[in-house]
Amino acid sequence: MTALADQTRWLDATAQAALVRSGEVKASELVEAAIERIERLDPGLGAVTLRYFDQARSAAADGSNGPLAGVPFLVKDLLTDVRGQACTDANVALKAQARPADADSPLVARFRAAGLVLAGRTASSEFGTTPTAESAAWGATRNPWNTALSSGGSSGGSAAAVAAGMVPAAHGTDAAGSIRIPASCCGLVGLKPSRSGARTAVESVMDLIVPSVLTRSVRDTALFLDIARGDEGPAPADGYLAEPGKDPGRLRIGLLDTRIDGSPVHPDCAQAARSAARLLESLGHHVDPGFPAALGDSTLDQLFAAFWSAGMGDLLADVARRLGRDVTASDVEPLNWALGTLAADLSADDRQAASEGVAGFARSVVSWWDDRDLLLTPTQAEPPLPSGTLASDPAEPMAPLLRSTQFAPFTPFVNFTGQPAISLPLHTDTAGLPIGVQLVAAPGREDLLLRVAAQLEAAAPWGERRPGL
Repeated sequence: MTALADQTRWLDATAQAALVRSGEVKASELVEAAIERIERLDPGLGAVTLRYFDQARSAAADGSNGPLAGVPFLVKDLLTDVRGQACTDANVALKAQARPADADSPLVARFRAAGLVLAGRTASSEFGTTPTAESAAWGATRNPWNTALSSGGSSGGSAAAVAAGMVPAAHGTDAAGSIRIPASCCGLVGLKPSRSGARTAVESVMDLIVPSVLTRSVRDTALFLDIARGDEGPAPADGYLAEPGKDPGRLRIGLLDTRIDGSPVHPDCAQAARSAARLLESLGHHVDPGFPAALGDSTLDQLFAAFWSAGMGDLLADVARRLGRDVTASDVEPLNWALGTLAADLSADDRQAASEGVAGFARSVVSWWDDRDLLLTPTQAEPPLPSGTLASDPAEPMAPLLRSTQFAPFTPFVNFTGQPAISLPLHTDTAGLPIGVQLVAAPGREDLLLRVAAQLEAAAPWGERRPGL
C-alpha cells in the first residue's frame, strides 16, 4: 500500500476533507488512495459490488467547493439511483438487466453537491430483507474484524468498506435496523434519522426506509445529517454539526438489557448495554430499567407480518415494471418469493388494518418518551452471526426472516414509530469483536442523540480500535 493510502486509511471524512481544503493533498490523490485500498482489501471482503473508478477520477479532477470536497464515498446498491449506473437491489434479474439510471436520486445529488466523489456501490441482502449483506446476485460480504462472520446488514457492504478503511463513510438505508445492525457488527457509528411526519400513519414498507450513512465519528454523522437535509435547514456549520459540542444536560434514560419478554440476550450484548448505562451515569445521567410496554404486545407479530408481506408484493410488482415482464420464482430468492406470495392473499381490508395497527402501535410507543429522554438497548441480541446463517433455503424459505427476528429484536420498532436511533461502538467482547449499543430518542430529537453520542465518544473513544486487516 502506498504511503498516502496508508496515511489516510483511518481518517474520518472531516479529516480527509481538511487535507484537500488545506492543499496538503489533492482530491485526485485522495481518491486514488481509496481506489488502491478497495482493490487491495475488497477481494477478501466482498463489500463493493460495482466500481465507478473512471468516473471517480474524472469527478476528482473536476473539483468541488463542498464541505466534503474530494472525499471518496460509496453508495449502497439498494433503492438508490446514481446517474449513468445500474442499481441491482442485490437481485439476480436486475443485475443481469444492468439498466443505467437517467438521474441521481435526490440524496445522491446532495452527496455530489457536498463534494463527495462516488467510487462505487456496496452490497446488500436482496431488497434489504434480512440483516446481512449476502445475496445470490453478489455473494457474501464478510466482517473485517473476523471474516468468518457476517458484517450485518442490510447495509453490510457499506459497513465492511468503512470498517476496513476503504473509504471514511458510506451510504446506507434503514427499514428495520439496516444501518444500526451493521454499524454494531463492524464497530461504527450508525444513525437512523427520524422519518418525516413521524407521528402519522405509514402506508407501506417504503415509508419505513430512511437513508443515512455509516461513519467512524459522531462529527461525521452530524455533518452528513446536515448534508442530507439539503435546503430544508441551515448550512452544516449552523445545523446538526453544531450539536456534538453542546451539553445534553442531565437526562432520564430507560434501560432494556433483555429481550422484550424478559428472556436473556447474549451475555456480551447485555454487558454492552450495562456498561453503557454505567458510563452514562458517570456522566451525570439517570439510568434505570424501563421501556415502552407496547413493545411487548404479542398481537403485533401477525400485524407486522402482514405489513411486510404487502410491502414485498408491492416491491415485486415494481421489479416486474423495471424488467418489463412478469417476475418468476427463479428471479427472486426463496424468502422474498414466499413473502410476495403471501401478499397475494391479502385483501384491501387486510392492508388497511395493518396500516392502522402500525399507527396505533407507534402512538403507544412514542408516548413513553413524554417522561423519558432516551432508551438504551443493545443494538442486537447476539454478536455478529457466522457468515451464511441467514442464507436463503428453498426448503424453509421463511427461516432467514425468523432467525433475523431472534438476532435483531431491538431495531425494527423504531422504523414503525419513525423515531431517530443511533448505534455506537462502545463495547468489545473478549476477542475484540465490536458490540454496539443503541440509543433511541423521541421523534425529531437527533440533536439530543448527537450530543449524548459525542459525550460518550469523548469519554470512551473508539477511534483507535481497528480490525487487523
